[in-house]
Amino acid sequence: MPQTFKTSEINIGYHPSGFKIDKTASPLDRYTRWDIDENGMWHNKKPVCFHELPGQGWIKDKDSETSS
Repeated sequence: MPQTFKTSEINIGYHPSGFKIDKTASPLDRYTRWDIDENGMWHNKKPVCFHELPGQGWIKDKDSETSS
C-alpha cells in the first residue's frame, strides 16, 4: 500500500475516491473530480474548489518532483 499524505503535501497526486491535484496545471485543471468506472478507468473530469478535496489519504504521483 502506498504512503498517503495530506492535501497540503501534494504537488501532483490523486485520491482513491476520484480526486486529482496538479498544481502545475492550468487553473481549471489544478483540482479535479473524476468518475471511476467498474474497470478503474477515470473519466468525466470536473473542476472543483480546493475546499472540496479530501484532507487526507492522497497518493503522490511517482513522477512528481515532491515524491519521496
